[in-house]
Amino acid sequence: MSEIPRGRSETHDGDRHLLHFVVDLPQPMPMVWAAVASPEGLPGWLCEADPLEPRLGGKVTLRRLTAPDQGAPLPGDTEVSGHVTAWDPDVVAEYTVGPTHGRIRFHLEPGSDGGGSTVLRFTNEFHGTREYRLDCLAGWHEHFERLRDALSGHPTDWTSWSPERWRHLRSLYERDEAAWPKWEP
Repeated sequence: MSEIPRGRSETHDGDRHLLHFVVDLPQPMPMVWAAVASPEGLPGWLCEADPLEPRLGGKVTLRRLTAPDQGAPLPGDTEVSGHVTAWDPDVVAEYTVGPTHGRIRFHLEPGSDGGGSTVLRFTNEFHGTREYRLDCLAGWHEHFERLRDALSGHPTDWTSWSPERWRHLRSLYERDEAAWPKWEP
């Protein structure tokens, strides 16, 4: 099982956060694209998407698949709606949803092995507190572990989800926060 590298974040203007992840995946780009940009692929690792209109300006609604009684760690809506704010088929899918989730961008590139693998460059831009930023870093990290597993044929069984892995990741991000380089304009 490949390790998912830690995400990084930048904070601007006090409460505007940019989260960045770079994830190397052994699967080809079309397979990863289907997982990040289709209503069929997203539930295996992230959420339900209905509707998801695959075009610039298209409507999108994302629904959390964990039940409220499962102790979902992230505050906020279980359903967020918005629009597709960038769409370059097979390369870029970007959704801007809800007041708390902001802009979510998936950018795919061929891996360094000559086309058989994929580099996923992910950005999430939103407004929120420091605590929410750490929550989101841990949440996305866990989702990318689930993406890796789903692409390997093991989609998430949301009925058995629990918050323990998220809590562990959250504590690691909080511990390591002091060592991150500070963004300077």
